[in-house]
Amino acid sequence: MGLFDSLMKSAEHAVKRETAKAVNNAVQSVGKGKNHTESFTFAVLPNSVQELQAMPEASLDSAFKTTALTIAVLCAYENNPEGCIEMLNFLKGPAEVSTYEKGFIKERLNGKFYKTFSFFEGATPENGYKPNTPYVIKVSENPYSFDDENWATLYVTSGGADNPRPIKLRKKPSTGQWFLNDIQCLADIRVPVEEDPWA
Repeated sequence: MGLFDSLMKSAEHAVKRETAKAVNNAVQSVGKGKNHTESFTFAVLPNSVQELQAMPEASLDSAFKTTALTIAVLCAYENNPEGCIEMLNFLKGPAEVSTYEKGFIKERLNGKFYKTFSFFEGATPENGYKPNTPYVIKVSENPYSFDDENWATLYVTSGGADNPRPIKLRKKPSTGQWFLNDIQCLADIRVPVEEDPWA
């Protein structure tokens, strides 16, 4: 009888331990995929497809990496529009930048190239959106970011805007890579103080 009791007790302990572990894992997974933020640091920003492909994030195996690289690539537009479009084509994978998208990027950034740098840490209207170096960018998700299978909408925050701005991505299941689908983060932000007649 004593042996049976001790076996029952150890079985109960094992069940309790496994239940506690399962509950703990469930609680942790609820936090993940809901309001997770990832930070990326770039010593330099890419200026060509070759430089982009040499970056570790160019594996594109997470939507967060592709989002961070999208902002890094857009920073090249002012001095190298063609190179920027080539890099965006790399980030778009099987698709490529459409004529409409080229016009949209040109129209959104014309005379406002500070917009793209505003997503990096340290960039504010007061300092003309000059980010700290190395360049650090944070990419966030919300509870709905991954609601549709193989699609994601992640967010970057500009030092000149009150709300995070979206970037839409699409996953290619055969490779597990996340590709850029739609740049939705280029709406106007507060102008740099040096350009603001009302500052």
